[in-house]
Amino acid sequence: MHTRHLVLSMSIFLTFVSSLALAGSHLEVPGTMPAARGMQLKPLIIGHRGASGHTPEHTLHAYRLAVAMGADIFEPDLVITKDGVLIARHENEISETTDVADVYPDRRTVKVIDGKRVEGFFTEDFTIDEIRTLKARERLAFRNQGENGLYPIATFEEVLQLRAELSQIHGQEIGIAPELKHSTYFKSVNLPLEDRFIELIRKYQLEGVGAPVMVQSFEVSNLKYLREKLPHIQLVQLLDEVQERPADQAAITYGDMATAAGMEEIARYADWISPWKPY
Repeated sequence: MHTRHLVLSMSIFLTFVSSLALAGSHLEVPGTMPAARGMQLKPLIIGHRGASGHTPEHTLHAYRLAVAMGADIFEPDLVITKDGVLIARHENEISETTDVADVYPDRRTVKVIDGKRVEGFFTEDFTIDEIRTLKARERLAFRNQGENGLYPIATFEEVLQLRAELSQIHGQEIGIAPELKHSTYFKSVNLPLEDRFIELIRKYQLEGVGAPVMVQSFEVSNLKYLREKLPHIQLVQLLDEVQERPADQAAITYGDMATAAGMEEIARYADWISPWKPY
């Protein structure tokens, strides 16, 4: 279900590019894969944005359906509201995935996000109470449009509550792979994601060794910050197209990061990589 990227253990990947050993790496998601090197690993099935080929993405219903269809882990992307609440949306621009243009037509604006001009409706311009008045929509015309308008926008706290509920129902730990979106941009508008994220992870007691959480980002600084604050949690460095650059790393490209030297640097703070499939 992870359509654009693959997810690879750094310890596995590095056997192909260098002799680097990952001392202290945390590779175990309870019930899904063995931790010891050399053992045959069971593939992890990741419900990317939920069961997003079947129902509007990033809703509690989509995550629930993904697990019912066999996903070990589901993936919520995280952005933030005007009043500092983390919510599950693929982007902070939500015109394609909600009915925001119908409900708040006067909120359309233009912003520069990670160096790119974007026009639309942005989560950071809405309070959580306003977000709760919206309903999710399917963004791709060739997918099921029959469930548009049925499901509300989920907060990250609701996602964590659902994870616990599904783990109890299925009798095993269901994992989550949250992705922090546009960290540098949100920090620039005084809405940093990381401390709010850490607060909720600790509230739901998911910061320990073996916790079923894999945190993803296309940026670097936020993962390094999380490694300091949540030293036992698993971290995933996402790699985009070779010529693109992380929003917080103007001096390097993702292609640079995919070299042997780049992998050694990633291994200092992350446990996994998730490369763009053409790599």
